[in-house]
Amino acid sequence: QVQLVESGGGLVQAGGSLRLSCAASGRTLNTPRMGWFRQAPGKEREFVAHIRWSGGGSARYADSVKGRFTISRDNAKDTVYLQMNSLKPEDTAVYYCACGGWYSGSYDEATAYAYWGQGTQVTVSS
Repeated sequence: QVQLVESGGGLVQAGGSLRLSCAASGRTLNTPRMGWFRQAPGKEREFVAHIRWSGGGSARYADSVKGRFTISRDNAKDTVYLQMNSLKPEDTAVYYCACGGWYSGSYDEATAYAYWGQGTQVTVSS
């Protein structure tokens, strides 16, 4: 099994930045896709970003965060990051990292990911 632990959430003013981390442990060979999702109160879980543990290809982003958020990885540390810049109040949510397989579904759908972290709260004040 894969265990994911998020960290780095907190309080920040609009326009500020935060860097979230997702540390993975266990077998990740069968879960090559890593994603970030978020869920605000009263809303559905929303796709944020996706990256592969290895190989080529570009990272994927939701339109709402494109140009502001950057997903990256450090394979030596088994860690995926989400750098969030120019934060807006509407970015306020619990942020989750997740991992899934190649053929479990689309990268931007929560149902494609089998393992999830506990979430970390991001609050952006105006």
